[in-house]
Amino acid sequence: MPWVWLAIAGTLEVAWVVFLKRTDGFSRLLPSVACIAAMAGSFWCMSQSLRALPMGTVYAVWTGIGAAGGLFWGIAVEGEPLTAVRITGVALILAGVAGLKLGS
Repeated sequence: MPWVWLAIAGTLEVAWVVFLKRTDGFSRLLPSVACIAAMAGSFWCMSQSLRALPMGTVYAVWTGIGAAGGLFWGIAVEGEPLTAVRITGVALILAGVAGLKLGS
């Protein structure tokens, strides 16, 4: 179950960064509320995973999910550029995350 909590936490991390972009510096109410709620949910789920998993692993996997998810969202939805360097970078992040999971 701790890995499920961590996956949910990572997904919520992607959600809050998407909402953060839409807050316009926290000047728009609904995206700001959604951002803060997703942040709180992400941290709570991450705290649940920390009950059973090592802190370094949890934090690295959480940020890896967020980085990869943010990149994919940016490319798919926001029209950000898809380059070999960006794909290689996220592939290295995901390889590190997989290594941490295998080592836990």
